[in-house]
Amino acid sequence: MIELVKKFFSKENISPIPERSNGSSHDVRVATCALLLEMAHIDGEFNDSEKEQIIQTLKEDHGLSSEAVAELMKAAKEELKGSIDLWQFTNLINQNYSLEEKIRIIEMVWQLAYTDGTLDKHEDYLLHKMANLLRLTHKQLIEAKLKILEGNDPGGQSEPEDPT
Repeated sequence: MIELVKKFFSKENISPIPERSNGSSHDVRVATCALLLEMAHIDGEFNDSEKEQIIQTLKEDHGLSSEAVAELMKAAKEELKGSIDLWQFTNLINQNYSLEEKIRIIEMVWQLAYTDGTLDKHEDYLLHKMANLLRLTHKQLIEAKLKILEGNDPGGQSEPEDPT
């Protein structure tokens, strides 16, 4: 187990996300994963389809192996347990990601919110809160939502039902 953790934190497992001066790419990936996990849990249910969506998203967007994704999710869960809000995660993302990268994160969160085909009122609230913390405009939030609803997401998922 220790070897797996060492391997995860080694340079050879770092994906093509460039390291930034204010934090490591690993820390930003933990922050992104924490946002996804928070969304998955906000409605009181964390089902297998949401877990698979998070795993697939992390594999595709960050080029991680299954083992690395498992360790990343574990680290993000621990960080979430020790946090009182999402600011520490969004602040790290704001310091290290461009506007386009932050929009991609909110698209990932929209995709996750619609994994079950519906948008719960708590999910909608959290998405608006995350967008605000990521310094995205309402227009950018809605454009990301429409991109996901229209099926233009990179994952090619089928179009979910929009209850709003």
